[in-house]
Amino acid sequence: MITKTKITVKGWISLIFLLLAAGIIFLFSCFPSLVESYYSIGWYPKMSVFFRGITSKFPFSLGDTIYVLIVIYLIVSVIRFILVGINTGFGLDWLKYGVLKSTKTLLKFYIAFKLLWGLNYDRQGIAEQLYLSPQPYKIEEVTQLTNLLMDSLNEYRRQIKYTHLPYLYLKDVKQKAFICYRKLSVDQPYLSYHQQSVKPSLFSGAGDYFGFTGYFNPFSGEAQLRTDIPTILMPFIACHEMAHQLGYGSESEANFVGYLAASQSSDIYFKYSLYLELFTYAQSEEILWYGREKDYKAFDSIIRYNRSKLDTLVKKDRKEIRAFFQKRQKKVAPAFTSIYDQYLKLNKQASGVKSYDEVIGWLIAYRKKYQRF
Repeated sequence: MITKTKITVKGWISLIFLLLAAGIIFLFSCFPSLVESYYSIGWYPKMSVFFRGITSKFPFSLGDTIYVLIVIYLIVSVIRFILVGINTGFGLDWLKYGVLKSTKTLLKFYIAFKLLWGLNYDRQGIAEQLYLSPQPYKIEEVTQLTNLLMDSLNEYRRQIKYTHLPYLYLKDVKQKAFICYRKLSVDQPYLSYHQQSVKPSLFSGAGDYFGFTGYFNPFSGEAQLRTDIPTILMPFIACHEMAHQLGYGSESEANFVGYLAASQSSDIYFKYSLYLELFTYAQSEEILWYGREKDYKAFDSIIRYNRSKLDTLVKKDRKEIRAFFQKRQKKVAPAFTSIYDQYLKLNKQASGVKSYDEVIGWLIAYRKKYQRF
């Protein structure tokens, strides 16, 4: 147990070193073109493939295990610190020592996070690679996109010959997602994906509290999927999380890259999963737009129109998915969603959790430029 709280010269030197390192990284992050050239398409792809090569050897999520160990370490450290305070009378030296240790821990976390993956929040990204520049769109464009997505959604549901959707196994989903990226990389080599590392989350049950369906671990390079959800959602979630593995930090970009990948699939369930997700985003944006305009007649009309146009089985599937999450969601989930919202805003995603919906802007811009969807 630590009994001395006097800060040594070595302690001050290590703090200065960490501050300088964090400052250099922050300064570097202010230049997206440099981040893109030297990190996102330079250093990061090699490093990420290396880490995925290691973590893919483990049948369980190594990253989730690391999270557990970090939490245990922090709890033990806090307890030890309090005990030292009791033994030393909670003096000024004890307080200074605590501030120094906490600051150094946060700096180490920041440096590790940024170097291992976080600098991808500061890159130019898919906009530079596809020469896309999403612009403010009109309600007519959102409505047109929603209708196109609805047509595709209905078409792929009709190709599924079962009233009740079959169970999809993660092993099959991640292998097919890998094939999607392999096909996509033929025309888009910067989206080439090597060393697959997609794992079931050890914390699937915690999704009821934290509100996640999948997540990327920046410290291990693994993509984790929640396996207790309706499995039709898993194909698109897998493609989304694999986009994060390729270095696309923005949630809207990860959704868009996930769309580009999943659209390469010849599997009906992948296509249905894709259009289920995109239609949800598009319809939400469409309804929100009319709500902001306070055009209640149009608002009511668009809802009734979409309901009448959606295939009966699509409506059944969507109702079952909503019922699943409504039944499982805990009261604390909105609080954790708010925390994640702030995390996204701190990492240059001004819309926070709404940034997921911004994939609509990418889809409209992509369709305009390349005349395909």
